[in-house]
Amino acid sequence: MKSSVFNNGLPIAIGCDHAGVDYKEYLKEVLQNNNWLVADLGTYNMDSVDYPDFAHPVAEMVEKHKAAFGILICGSGNGVCITANKHQNIRAALCWTEEIAALARKHNNANIICIPARFVSLQIAEKMVELFLSVEFEGGRHERRVEKIAL
Repeated sequence: MKSSVFNNGLPIAIGCDHAGVDYKEYLKEVLQNNNWLVADLGTYNMDSVDYPDFAHPVAEMVEKHKAAFGILICGSGNGVCITANKHQNIRAALCWTEEIAALARKHNNANIICIPARFVSLQIAEKMVELFLSVEFEGGRHERRVEKIAL
């Protein structure tokens, strides 16, 4: 995994619902094997849970600058993405291809990647996270647009 534009000593906050447990565990191991600190905010088994209970804590860590960025995983990716984006200054991006993950960083300065576990392979999820960690925000005309997002 490449070095990160976020490599500032803060952990990566990761959370999921029951549909994303296997993906969370896999990504957590990959990140830790590449010397990343990971704050695992659950869930920890496949018992049915409510995704906001895990999306809000990840978004709060990123929002309060206690995490460099976040990873959220649920079945479709939509629930965690909608929930995280309720937080001010969170730009959670639903990603299902490598190109979308890269563009979420380049053009939207996304700070949380949301992964649909039921629709992407573990290998694609890993590659998307790698890109999310290594691609820099382009700024320029995109900066003006990102500044218009927050209320």
